[in-house]
Amino acid sequence: MLTDRPSSITAKLTWMNMLVSAAALLLACAAFATYEVISVRQNMVRALSIQAQIIGFNSASALLFDDPRSAGNTLAALKAAPDLIDAEIFTASGELFVAYPHRPGERHLPLRWVAGGQTEAHWFNGRTLVLQRQIVFGGKPAGTVLIRTDLRQLNKRLKADAVIAGIVLAACMAAVLLMSSFLRRTISEPVVRLAEMARIISHQKDYSVRIAAIPSRDELGVLMESFNEMLAQIQVRDGALLQAHNELEGRVEERTVQLMGANRELEAFSYSVSHDLRAPLRQISGFAKILSDEYEAQIDVAGQRYLKLIQEGARNMGRLIDDLINMGRIGRQELFQKPTDLNDLLQFVLNDLQTEIEARSINLRLGALPVVECDPGLIKQVFANLLSNAVKYTRYQEHPVIEVGQSRQNGQNTDAEETVFFVRDNGAGFDQKYENKLFGVFQRLHRAEEFEGTGVGLATVRRIIQNHGGRIWAKGEIGKGATFYFTLKPGGHGVGNTGMPLMQEVNHDI
Repeated sequence: MLTDRPSSITAKLTWMNMLVSAAALLLACAAFATYEVISVRQNMVRALSIQAQIIGFNSASALLFDDPRSAGNTLAALKAAPDLIDAEIFTASGELFVAYPHRPGERHLPLRWVAGGQTEAHWFNGRTLVLQRQIVFGGKPAGTVLIRTDLRQLNKRLKADAVIAGIVLAACMAAVLLMSSFLRRTISEPVVRLAEMARIISHQKDYSVRIAAIPSRDELGVLMESFNEMLAQIQVRDGALLQAHNELEGRVEERTVQLMGANRELEAFSYSVSHDLRAPLRQISGFAKILSDEYEAQIDVAGQRYLKLIQEGARNMGRLIDDLINMGRIGRQELFQKPTDLNDLLQFVLNDLQTEIEARSINLRLGALPVVECDPGLIKQVFANLLSNAVKYTRYQEHPVIEVGQSRQNGQNTDAEETVFFVRDNGAGFDQKYENKLFGVFQRLHRAEEFEGTGVGLATVRRIIQNHGGRIWAKGEIGKGATFYFTLKPGGHGVGNTGMPLMQEVNHDI
């Protein structure tokens, strides 16, 4: 029984029973031994007191007639007591009268003072018991008897009690071990089986197994039954979950096939748009140009204006087709991210806009931008769209100003800071309540007569930023300009810095 693992419940129950039983037996033995010591001592004192009374009664006349020989004969009767060490009789004045056994020259035991009204006193001196009793004759003290005996009787009783206690303790431990086998069958074995079953289920994830129930209807029986019921419920739920998972996978595969078909149709549509629709546009534009160049003299002013509108409409249609194709391509394009210096991208974009910036003396204020992990081609397109819009919408501003920079702000759903990039202008601006329309396809907040455009550029910018894991938003006011903010994926920026000042003012000479 003790060969079980120390950590098993069987071993713990066995050791607990043995320790509790041993502790109870030891306490009982200690109480019994204490009682035995007290009882034996009281009996020894009582027996010694009786002997002292007999000696005193038989020695009273010898003390009165000063007959030590007769008193010695009385003490000699004590040789029948095996535990007696010695006995002495003293006169009323405290002088030694007679001693047994007689040892010439040996110092006798000193008498002790006895409280008034008492005739007897006893004390334990090491391994001996000493009793002192006054001899009274005719109501007056005639002498004193002093008897000393050893405690061999007490020691024998204690040894015998220790042997009995050891036998009882061993018998009880054997009974405890036998009882543990019963506890093993009724308590520990079901719990061990339950723990082993739980371990197997935890590792194998097999909820179809069941633990053998026990006939008992106590807490263990209820636990076993509840455990099996729990396994049955988990098995049912697991089966339903597996079925739902398989159905979901089937639906995902079906939707994937449909999506792949839609992508193929979209690619076919893009091909058709880029090839089939461009041919009619080129014909419309070409014939309108021929009419304008060769038959200009034969066409009146109204007809020439209509030809220009046709040519402009064809060009706008071509730009719109290009923008839509680019936006569709961005949605399917895989990002090729690498550490990119945004200052270099910004300079490339400004070089493309240099002619218009110089012509209008636009005041550029460029801040230091970091090195970020991004797709440089797509982020360049972001800056190109935002800066071209800023240049376009400051067209009627007498002193146009465009700012590009970065700042540190708290995140949208967290207190952690993030880098926010911005492009700001002091141009036409927009009504803030229409901000949600800015980034929609074909959504324009200004008339085409005021500012040209297809309404696809900002939608393309938003898709690029979202593909990078960032977000974009804008703030503006009519007649006071607009600011476009965007972030990149958290942790994808701040790789380094060029060491440029946070904001510098640059004139139109780039």
